[in-house]
Amino acid sequence: MTSLTFTVEARDRAADLKATISDLVMAGWTGRDEKALWHHIEELKELGVKPPASVPVFYPIAPARMTRHDMIHVSGEGTSGEVEYFLLNHQGDLYVGTGSDHTDRDLETVGVTLSKQICDKPVSGTLWRYEDVKPHWDRLQVSAWCDFGDGEGEVLYQQATLDSMREPADLIARGYGAGVLPEGGVMFGGAPGAIGGIRPAASFRFELHDPVLDRSLEHGYRIRSMAVPG
Repeated sequence: MTSLTFTVEARDRAADLKATISDLVMAGWTGRDEKALWHHIEELKELGVKPPASVPVFYPIAPARMTRHDMIHVSGEGTSGEVEYFLLNHQGDLYVGTGSDHTDRDLETVGVTLSKQICDKPVSGTLWRYEDVKPHWDRLQVSAWCDFGDGEGEVLYQQATLDSMREPADLIARGYGAGVLPEGGVMFGGAPGAIGGIRPAASFRFELHDPVLDRSLEHGYRIRSMAVPG
């Protein structure tokens, strides 16, 4: 388990929330268009990435991988971030945040779960109540920007509205066989495709934007690559 303190931004107030994270799951292959998903899966097979056991698929990750830090350490140069929304069940209430499912791409050909387990998952410090955004959920938008260290500054790396992904209730039911997350449970909801292809960066900034209530959740972090001597 791990403990994190968030700020809950409601319509008329803000309050602190200290959550004990007891369960962390990364949902993958969560697009609503299954035909397009399977086409992409076949493309990845040709690159040596093993197909998922199911669509969607749910990868269990150690809760301690969630972090509020603005820097993470990784092994080697072959890692990259993925912007996603996440859901948290705290004392019976459901909250929404955003985070990065940072993943070791070199390890993906060995095992996807391992490639995710080895990297920290930076998350936003602010949450919304799910009930406040549920009526217009499909209009929420996730975006990510990367600085590739080439002198060009940040460029848009990912962007999609949530109408392209499975709804939270569907993912929770498929992942847990129940209508609710367990107490202290967190589920990441899947990532949109990378603009220009998946590639490593020096820094990663991400956002979940609500155009109806005109507000955003965001966080950014730097990636420090450590040597792999053997």
